Amino acid sequence: MSFPLHRNPPFRAEHLGSLKRPQSLLDARYKENKSASELKPLEDTAITDIVKIQQELGFRGISDGEYRRHMFWGTFFPALGGMEEIQNPPIETFRMYVPDIAAFMETGHKPGESVYCVGKIKHTGVSTYVDQIEYLKTLLPEEKWGDIKLTMAAPNWYHLRYMDGKAYPKEVYKNDKEYFADIAKAYQVELDILYKAGLRNVQFDDPNLAYFCSDKMREGWKNDKTNTVSVDELFDIYIDLYNDCISKIPSDMHVGVHLCRGNFVNSRHFSEGGYDAIATRLFTRMNVHTYYLEYDTPRAGGFEPLSHLPKNKNVILGVITSKFPGKGRDDPELEDKEEMKQRIYQAADIVAKGAGETREEALKRVGVSPQCGFASHAEGNLIDIEGMKKKLALVRQIADELWGGEP
Repeated sequence: MSFPLHRNPPFRAEHLGSLKRPQSLLDARYKENKSASELKPLEDTAITDIVKIQQELGFRGISDGEYRRHMFWGTFFPALGGMEEIQNPPIETFRMYVPDIAAFMETGHKPGESVYCVGKIKHTGVSTYVDQIEYLKTLLPEEKWGDIKLTMAAPNWYHLRYMDGKAYPKEVYKNDKEYFADIAKAYQVELDILYKAGLRNVQFDDPNLAYFCSDKMREGWKNDKTNTVSVDELFDIYIDLYNDCISKIPSDMHVGVHLCRGNFVNSRHFSEGGYDAIATRLFTRMNVHTYYLEYDTPRAGGFEPLSHLPKNKNVILGVITSKFPGKGRDDPELEDKEEMKQRIYQAADIVAKGAGETREEALKRVGVSPQCGFASHAEGNLIDIEGMKKKLALVRQIADELWGGEP
């Protein structure tokens, strides 16, 4: 599966979906505790403004900034039959070595909420995301509806974090295979509903897959004697889960996966480690079209794993950080543009060598973006809205200079 970058998603210049919220919207939601009905017109106005900003900056893949969400994973799981959101969940259900859980504990926090399986999982037939798509359609001409990007939670999100046997009641599911089969069916229904609503551009946000790059997580898994499969066996199971979830999508629906390393208080990331341990299986076995990869700091390792990227897949290089100001020579708040262009050429050369291509051929399957969203959680990273706009403008400028103004 492959989508030419100049015609369909992904595009040369991308962002990862979540964008900084205006302070007025944050205050209304968290300080004034406005109801959903009171928030909606405020959200509508803020989304209208952020869509206009994306268009002015020259981006084709348009999102609503995730402005209607509290956290990046949205509302899919709590809306499923058989799943229940629990406030202040019992800490003993969590694997303490999973990077986000470990980060919570190290900073004196604990998960504020989590979703647990309490019965047979089933899609209700009503999507909590359709209204988000429908509102974006009112802001764009019909010929650009296919550019709309919707971010979705990873299908494994409420599995890895739980101790073995805690993700679902044993009287409901005998094993992971049964549990994942129903998760996949729910995603198949969701994607069908979204496709019928006009969505053609889906991005899964998945910190869990990046956690498999972490030596700390892998060692923690190995030392946890309650686990019944190895860490690498679990990674393969998750790939199979993804493939099952997207097995029924139409041929003109683009699916990408963002391997996120986490955003938390004060722009903290959760995990480190290069893609080396997972690259071959990630790139060759997972049936997605595009990988959105973080490459803004050395914590993600080098570009060498990109040599395993097949000829029919794309990669968006997250070389611009969304977490902090940059250290550019021309602008201290931005990365150095020429340095970033050279990094993209370096990555393309590795892609080319692995696929037996020229640099020019490999670049046809490459794009550029910030490494993550600007507001995976509503409060956002340590960068203001103007700083975010400057970062996005830099992404667009790099894309224009490398690809001659293609979308």
